[in-house]
Amino acid sequence: MTPASAATVTADLDLPMVVTQLMKGVLYRDTHEKAWRQLLQLQPQVRDYVAVMGLTVTIDEAEGYAFLRSRPEDPDAGDDRPAPLRLIARRSLSFHVSLLLALLRKKLAEFDAGNSDTRLMLSRAQIVEMVRLFVPVTSNEARLVDQIDSYIAKAVELGFLRQVRGQESLFEVRRILKAFVDGQWLADFDKRLGQYAQQLATADSADSAGEEQ
Repeated sequence: MTPASAATVTADLDLPMVVTQLMKGVLYRDTHEKAWRQLLQLQPQVRDYVAVMGLTVTIDEAEGYAFLRSRPEDPDAGDDRPAPLRLIARRSLSFHVSLLLALLRKKLAEFDAGNSDTRLMLSRAQIVEMVRLFVPVTSNEARLVDQIDSYIAKAVELGFLRQVRGQESLFEVRRILKAFVDGQWLADFDKRLGQYAQQLATADSADSAGEEQ
């Protein structure tokens, strides 16, 4: 490609459009085709552009997604150096939403190990059944399902689940979950889950003792 033709190609690309799409949330190859194609051609420019705002861009071409993260603070920097502006908010998740994400991540790992397909689809009933095993037994089934539905809605809001168009009870597990829920996250959560199981067992024992008296 000659310098003139390269300049023409660059001129046809839209850097502000790509950055704006990234600022809105995760950019997916299958849902943001134009922005994705341009992102791949503008990677150096995008990285330089968002670096000014204290951000970094993560691009996974194999899985087909990209997203922005706040640049980690430099521990070697002096105290006089200002911290980077935080534009990407950190979100605190409840235990049960974290539980759902951990279960979905493990389900995705099992799926990848035994399937050639790239899209993991789960029904609402399957997700409810997954979570039900880890929540206290209750006589109010409707309330329990409503609670699990709220966890599912949060996972959709965060972009880790996507409702299949035209099918309200079918969800796609988004592969970006792999970037946020890694092995260390799962190991740490497994410890919390063990503590939670002990608390449930203690509570169940106390309830049983109370019923016998």
